[in-house]
Amino acid sequence: MLKLVLLKGSAEFRNRLQGLKEAFTKSLCQNRNMAASRIFVQNFGCRATQADGAAIEAQLADCGVTLADAREDAEIVILNTCTVTATADDDARSTIRRVRRENPAARILVTGCYAQRAPEELARMDGVEWVVGNSHKTQIADLIVGIAPSGCTSSGRPSGVEPYHGQILTGDIFETRDILTAPILAPDSEASADRTRPNLKIQDGCHNRCSFCIIPFVRGRSRFVGADDVVSQVRALAATYKEVVLSGINLGRWGREAGSTLRLADLLRRILAETTIERVRLSSVEPMDFTDDLLGLMAGTPRIAKHVHAPLQSGSDTILRRMHRKYRPRHYADRVTSARRLMPDAAIGADVMVGFPGETDALFEESRQFIHAMPFTYLHVFTYSERPGTPAAAMEDQVPVRVRRDRNKILRDLAAQKNAAFRQSLLGRDFMAVTLDPPGRALTDNFVQVALDMPYSPNRLVRLRPRSLTEHGVSASIMAA
Repeated sequence: MLKLVLLKGSAEFRNRLQGLKEAFTKSLCQNRNMAASRIFVQNFGCRATQADGAAIEAQLADCGVTLADAREDAEIVILNTCTVTATADDDARSTIRRVRRENPAARILVTGCYAQRAPEELARMDGVEWVVGNSHKTQIADLIVGIAPSGCTSSGRPSGVEPYHGQILTGDIFETRDILTAPILAPDSEASADRTRPNLKIQDGCHNRCSFCIIPFVRGRSRFVGADDVVSQVRALAATYKEVVLSGINLGRWGREAGSTLRLADLLRRILAETTIERVRLSSVEPMDFTDDLLGLMAGTPRIAKHVHAPLQSGSDTILRRMHRKYRPRHYADRVTSARRLMPDAAIGADVMVGFPGETDALFEESRQFIHAMPFTYLHVFTYSERPGTPAAAMEDQVPVRVRRDRNKILRDLAAQKNAAFRQSLLGRDFMAVTLDPPGRALTDNFVQVALDMPYSPNRLVRLRPRSLTEHGVSASIMAA
C-alpha cells in the first residue's frame, strides 16, 4: 500500500492540513464523473520525481479514480517533469506534443520541476490545461475535480471562493514545507528495473547553492519526513520486501532543521531497532554528511548495505570553488578513505562532472589524477550542460562541447577500469545479495549486478559466490539461501 506523507513544522498546522485533506478527499470521492475518469501519470527524471508521481497516483486511486495503463487510453494525462538540463525540458515539451497527437481529447496537466521553473512557457503550449508547480503539487487531485486549494491564489482570485479555472498555479517554493512521497519500484523502462527493492523518499529540497544547479529553486528548502512516519513506512514495506532504499534530494541533511536534534544515523538506528527490514541501502549522500558516526554504523551491521555514494563533481580545488561546493579534495579524500578502511569491500561511487566553465586541460588532469587515486568502484560521469538561470551559465571560459565529450570518455574509461578491478577482487569469495525480478539476477550488498547460474525466486536474501566477470557485473552460484 502506498502512503502519502504531508508534513509541516507545527503539529497544529499538520492537524489542520489533515482536516483539509480529508474534506477534499471526501469531495473528490463524491464526484462521480471524476471517479469514472481514466488518468495516466508519467514521470520524468530522478527518483524524487518518481516518488512524487507515485503519491499523486495514490491520492487518486484512494478515491476510486481509474489509472490508465497508457497515455492513449487516458482522459487526463499528468506529466510530472524534470528540469535539471535543457534536454530534460526538451523531453517534456516533446511529450506534450506527442500526447496531443496520440490522444487529442486528453486534458493535460503539467507539474514538477519544469512547471515550477517556467510555468508560463508550458501554459502556452497547445493542449495544456493546467500547470501546477511543485509548490502546489500536493493539491493536484483537488485541482482536477475543480476544488480550489486552500491558502493560495490563482489568477488574482482568492482561493476557496470558486473552483480553479486558470491554467497556472505556482507559489514561493521556499515557503513550501510539505513533502509528497510514496514508495516506488524501478520503472520497467530502466535497464536495471526490478520489482523487489522499493525506493522511499524521506527528504526533499536543498539548502546548497551549487553554481551549476537549478534544483533548490524548483524544490525549495531542505525538509524531511519525520522519524515516526519513516519507521512506519519501512515497517510496512518489510512485510513484503527484503531491501528498502532510502533516498532524497539531499539525503544526508535528514533531520537537520531548526528544532530537530536527530541525524540520519539516528533514524537508521530506529529503523534497525523497530522494524524487521533485512537490508537498508542509502542512495546518494553528500561527502561531508558521511560522518564518522554514520560510517561506523554502516560498517557495524549487516543490515545496512556496504554502499557509499558520495557526489564529487570535480577533483580540482579550483573547480570545486567555482562550483560553490562546500568541501575541497582533501576533505573528500578523508571521508572516502575512512569508508574504505571501515568497509574494505564496500561499493564506493561518485558523480563527476566534466567540462565545467574554466576547466582547463591542467585542471581536468588534476581532477583525473585525484579520481585515479581514490578507491572508487564506479562513477557516474556527466558532461556539463548550461542551465539558464544558474551562475555557471553566465560564467566566462565555457569549455567547447567537443572537449567536454572527450573528457567524459576519458573518465568513463577510467571508471570502467576501476570497476573491472573491483569485480575481479570479488571472485571466489562469498557475499550477500538480494535476488531480483525477473529471476536469474541479483544485486550484492556492495552494489554489483549478478547473473545467477540458475533461476531463483526473487526477493530473497542469499549468500552467493562470484565465479567470473560478465560485461558489467559477475556470474555467481548461490551457496546458501
